[in-house]
Amino acid sequence: MSSAPFQQTVAAEGVSGDVSAYARQGFGAPLPLKPPFGLLIIDFVNGFADPLVFGGGNIPEAIAQTKQLLSHAREQSWPIAHSRIVFSDDDADTNIFCLKVPGMLALKEHSHDSAIVPELAPKHGEYVVRKSTPSAFYGTMLAPWLSQRGVQTLVIAGTTTSGCVRASVVDAMQAGFRPLVVSDCVGDRAIGPHQANLFDMAQKYAAVMPLEDAVAAIAAACATGAAS
Repeated sequence: MSSAPFQQTVAAEGVSGDVSAYARQGFGAPLPLKPPFGLLIIDFVNGFADPLVFGGGNIPEAIAQTKQLLSHAREQSWPIAHSRIVFSDDDADTNIFCLKVPGMLALKEHSHDSAIVPELAPKHGEYVVRKSTPSAFYGTMLAPWLSQRGVQTLVIAGTTTSGCVRASVVDAMQAGFRPLVVSDCVGDRAIGPHQANLFDMAQKYAAVMPLEDAVAAIAAACATGAAS
């Protein structure tokens, strides 16, 4: 299933600039999905669910949709990873990210805001990635963990679309995984950056489609793989 309809919809909804150049220059080719599949849920923690901390925008709706995606992944026995931002209690790992967003340093191992939201709480055997930079891959064991489990296509949900999701999508692609961004399972504190980054990821790095289409495309890819 191509992400072209999604790209056209986003363009129609107001991604600024002349987007016709993308097609003219050969961007936005379909990314074939290939089993086995894995799921990565990025930073759906209490602090990013709270508009008074780091949340807002469409993040609550994305969390609600991700409950369905997570249930599907568990039914299919996919490898599942979650990420959360965690800084050391003594701030020894302060970095450039904290200079830009000083409040991130409040996200500690046992802080409420750093905990994964209860409705998406990891189960036994699901990998929890602790990170202190935007990408869930940078400086972590996520890539080898996925590789050891044979993952070819990585289904991605989480927040924020323009920040940690995008950074993780780029790193997933660079590590050799095929990213599938589920567009209604990712959220941002502002809709403009959310839409623009979904459009750009669809053009360059990933397949992008809503949950209903993603489940259908995954089923078709699995059926094709089983028949071949």
